[in-house]
Amino acid sequence: MESVPLDLQKLIIEPHKPIEHVYFVETGIISMLADAGEGRVEVGMIGREGLAGLPALLGAVQSPFAYLVQGAGTAQRIRTDALHRVIQERPSLIRLFSLYAAAMMAQIAQTTYANANFTLESRLARWILMVQDRTDGDELLITHEFLSLMLSVRRPGVTSATHVLEGIGAISAKRGRIIVRDREKLQDLADGAYEVAEHEYERLMALV
Repeated sequence: MESVPLDLQKLIIEPHKPIEHVYFVETGIISMLADAGEGRVEVGMIGREGLAGLPALLGAVQSPFAYLVQGAGTAQRIRTDALHRVIQERPSLIRLFSLYAAAMMAQIAQTTYANANFTLESRLARWILMVQDRTDGDELLITHEFLSLMLSVRRPGVTSATHVLEGIGAISAKRGRIIVRDREKLQDLADGAYEVAEHEYERLMALV
């Protein structure tokens, strides 16, 4: 394994191309992006709890998703073929990676459910909570433009939703950053969109 930087906006795994490396995130955030009619939309989020490149460990050579760094940080990177050799030498790792795959499936499914059934304000609250779970502190460096990509909405919609969250005292937004003021209010607003996948991750990892 080698330590590598996760540079902001860097595409570390391209869709429909061989996955050459698997990234174990130390700090920072990686988004899994699917192609949509008007651009890309986030379907999964990976932080220090996980890894990028999971399809390669499950027997797939490539992924339909793009893996984009949305929060700068660092990761431990290993060549996919080298990790396959390690797994052959230590079969117990298969169970760990399989449980993580189940957790990611739960997150992707919950994201799909949230996008189809919840308001933009609830989805934004969920997204902010997910980012905070994977970082330290209450300040998140993020622009409205990037939020519009992650939530698959136009920028004015993100601005309006941000104002709603500010209005209830859940966050304060400044140029290029969001500060979490009241996490409980965010959880209340996110409602059932948040915590389902998070609880499933905790349950599955407790089995290891």
